[in-house]
Amino acid sequence: MTVQTKKLNIIQAINEAIAEAMEADPKVLVLGEDVADREGGGVVGVTRGLSARFGDERVRSTPITEQAIIGAAIGVAINGYKPIAEIMLMNFTTVAMDMIVNHAAKLRFMSGGQTSVPIVIRMMTGAGIASGGQHSDFLEAWFAHTPGLKVVAPSNPEDAKGLMLSCIVDPDPCMFIECSRAYGNSGMVPVDLAPIPLGKAKVVQEGSDVTIISYSEIFVRAQQAAAELAKEGISVELIDLRTISPWDRETVVASVRKTGRAVVAHEAVRAFGVGAEIVATLQDELFGILKGPIKRLGAPYTSVPFSKVLEDAFVVSVADIAAAARATMV
Repeated sequence: MTVQTKKLNIIQAINEAIAEAMEADPKVLVLGEDVADREGGGVVGVTRGLSARFGDERVRSTPITEQAIIGAAIGVAINGYKPIAEIMLMNFTTVAMDMIVNHAAKLRFMSGGQTSVPIVIRMMTGAGIASGGQHSDFLEAWFAHTPGLKVVAPSNPEDAKGLMLSCIVDPDPCMFIECSRAYGNSGMVPVDLAPIPLGKAKVVQEGSDVTIISYSEIFVRAQQAAAELAKEGISVELIDLRTISPWDRETVVASVRKTGRAVVAHEAVRAFGVGAEIVATLQDELFGILKGPIKRLGAPYTSVPFSKVLEDAFVVSVADIAAAARATMV
């Protein structure tokens, strides 16, 4: 049976997922700064066309007040709706941390499981487009460290659509991280794509020498590094984590058990990052099986630079990932 597909970039894929969910369920709403069509459908057009199709009652542009956006989303969520709240840039979640951490994440626990908060919080981030230190941070470790939140970071259009479909119907708050550098990345996406389960990593390429684990746009760089390493005779197993919390430890551990070597790469600052949790787990479960040192890659412990030269040096590169993989081959 031939699967019908069409070419989409990540912006179009997320837009399609939201539109399909809104068509299927009148309780799905969108709110955020400039999300309606009269303001352009979001800063990069992710929600373009939705207010024209579903009306201003369901697609609401808000004032510039992140705390109010998340507060309103929590309020409608606990009253039976499924809001998708856009925080224009991930750094701006800092303004709404009380609402996200003390309310959205905790209401299920504090109500004895009686109150769920089915909201999706979308946000754009990423270095490389000269947006400066207050607009470019990957802060996923904050949210992965918060019980009650699910954290998702797709690397390609198919995953972006499938994971968004799952986030919208999930009973818990989901943080949906979109890398600005990757928005234009395109790929063939099944027309009738089913939701992609949260918490399930994808083994994109099987290999025997070293496992490389990544997510978001850095995974694309990992793929390029794997292609370079193949020319040198190094067989790479590639894992796209897709969901950061809960992360798929079974798939990752099984892969590293097979290869005996691992590299974990992410854009966020290396210190205290998601990679540290993954490496600690691998070391704990596979001590004595590992054939070489596990390598962990991330940004230096500094703010994202504005200078293009410094900004490029700040982000983990293809060469960095390839070099780390070679270093495990001891």
